Amino acid sequence: MKFMEMCKYTEEQGKHVPVVGWVKNIPYETVTGHVQGLKENVEITKNWLRNLGNPMSRIGKAVFTNEREIQNLEYTNFKTKY
Repeated sequence: MKFMEMCKYTEEQGKHVPVVGWVKNIPYETVTGHVQGLKENVEITKNWLRNLGNPMSRIGKAVFTNEREIQNLEYTNFKTKY
C-alpha cells in the first residue's frame, strides 16, 4: 500500500508547490515522472522527493536525470499517470 500511495502524495505536493508534470508508479517499487516549473519550485520538489515523500514510505534514493532549462512548460497541471 505504501508504494501505491507515493504517487498520491507526490501529486498533492506538486500541486501545492506548484509545479507541473506527472508521476507514475513503475515496477520494483519505483516512481518516475517529469517535473517542470520555476527553478526554485523544482528544487523544493526534488528536496521533498529525496527526504520526505509519502510519510509511510522509506526512500532509498532519488535520482534526477535529463535536467535542463526549458522556454515553455509542456504541461498545465501535475497529475498521476496510470
